[in-house]
Amino acid sequence: MAIHQNCDGLFRRDFLQLGLRGAMGLGLCDLLRLKAQASGQPGVTAKNINCIMIWLDGGPSHFETFDPKPDAPADIRGVFKTVPTSVPGVHFSEPVSKLAGVFDKFSVVRSICHKDPNHGGGNHYMMTGAPTPVPVGCGAFVTFHPSMGSMVSYDRGVKGGLPAYMAMPGNTRSGGPNFLGGQHAPFIVSGGPNSDAFRVNDVVLPGDLAEGRVNSRRDLRAALDKMKRCQDKIAEDPTVEFDRFYEQGFDLVSSARAQEAFDIHREDPKVRERYGRNDMGQRFLLARRLVEVGVSWVTVNWGGWDTHGGLEATYKGDMLKTLDQGVSALLTDLSERGLLDTTLVLLLGEFGRTPKINPGGGRDHWPHAMSVLMAGAGIPGGQIIGATDAKGYYASDNVYRPEDFAASIYTKMGINPHQVLETTAGRPVHLVNDGRLIKELFV
Repeated sequence: MAIHQNCDGLFRRDFLQLGLRGAMGLGLCDLLRLKAQASGQPGVTAKNINCIMIWLDGGPSHFETFDPKPDAPADIRGVFKTVPTSVPGVHFSEPVSKLAGVFDKFSVVRSICHKDPNHGGGNHYMMTGAPTPVPVGCGAFVTFHPSMGSMVSYDRGVKGGLPAYMAMPGNTRSGGPNFLGGQHAPFIVSGGPNSDAFRVNDVVLPGDLAEGRVNSRRDLRAALDKMKRCQDKIAEDPTVEFDRFYEQGFDLVSSARAQEAFDIHREDPKVRERYGRNDMGQRFLLARRLVEVGVSWVTVNWGGWDTHGGLEATYKGDMLKTLDQGVSALLTDLSERGLLDTTLVLLLGEFGRTPKINPGGGRDHWPHAMSVLMAGAGIPGGQIIGATDAKGYYASDNVYRPEDFAASIYTKMGINPHQVLETTAGRPVHLVNDGRLIKELFV
């Protein structure tokens, strides 16, 4: 699997600042050990809404996707023509023609904006709903506020033996829990699901290990545990017993629901073809399988959208074709299965791109205008929310901030966005500060 980095790159200080586990997420053992420390968290919320967030790291262009400007000068409008959507009078850019055909299933917010042009700061702002407390330069991971996925994990906890928050193929730079604690970092589903050899580390049982042998080992573990309690040396709670941790791990590994959800090879080959037989298309399909069994939040993290040069080739190439086919298939599949009403789908990056194409044939960072796809959970389809000016410079109509975006998502998922959390140092922190709802999402 190719690793795509944006212009920030990846630096050693990033890992020193965040910690390797916080940057990459947790394996099964880490996740369950940390979850064993958590107590007294709220249960599952009243609304049974799950979320798939498709994160296009680097910042996709709003011009070449959902907000084309065909009447602007050539150095702004670019080389692509527009295509009609399934809603009369609304046009998208050519690279997303399949999504244009299913526009009746989603809304596009064209008027979310902020003022942070850095990847780190923009990522943090859109992933958490909170601006960075200090200026963040290139290359810095930002983890000052909990991500929305981590907050959903904090609010809901484990459901049916499955973690509430998963990410693939790795975590985003601001997708961690910060002061909520490591137990609310995402469970990482790495690897390429398009491969015949794909399996989820720590979850899929080895082929030569029969269920009977697992049960006998479980019984042996219980017998030995009666003789000697094995303490898991965790600084915050040294009395957490290993048998509880082992029990949770066994429940996940032996769960028929977990096995079925992760085993993408069980899926109808025609459905797999519909999503696209490539790793990203199959990750979208795997995300559907996970929310279908009750995983509350799944982030599909896709890098390579920082198009400072070669924008035309990128948007004519396989990346856009893969995105267009995979996401349109996801929305259609969810709708046909009756899952779109209970699944929130988000497609976004940290910002949009500059109106003028630069000398290198690309567009640079531009937080003043961006387009966000939002679908499901009662969001009306075929709706354009807000607008940018005639040349795509600024959000100009019905302008919304990342705080409004986060408040709307939390509300959709039955979480109070106005609650006050407490940091490990005892300092009160607003989950979302002065966020207002994007009213068009709640028609």
